[in-house]
Order: sequence, then structure tokens, then C-alpha cells
Amino acid sequence: MRKFINYLKECYVELVKKTTWPTWQKLQSSALLVMVATVILALMLFIIDFAFQHLMTLIYTL
Repeated sequence: MRKFINYLKECYVELVKKTTWPTWQKLQSSALLVMVATVILALMLFIIDFAFQHLMTLIYTL
């Protein structure tokens, strides 16, 4: 049990004293970048799925 308590204490010290947290501006810009990249990827997958659906429909109707 003592090892676990020491582990928790060391985790706390590392998070409070050793970790550098991003600024609010940097955090917002990173979140915006992730959202834009996700939307672009979703649109690309939609276009590919749409194209394959029509291609398969065309092939099966032959």
C-alpha cells in the first residue's frame, strides 16, 4: 500500500511541478486545427464512399 501512495505522490509532483501546460491561446488553436482536420477527413471519406457506391451500382447494373 505504501508503494501505491508514493506513486500517487510522485504523479502529483510531476503534474504540478514538472509538466508544462499549453497556454489558453495555444490550446484553442490546437483544438481548432483538430476540428478542421476532422471535418476535412470526414468530407474526403464521404466523397470516396459516394464514388464507390455509384461505381458499384454501375457495375452491378451491367
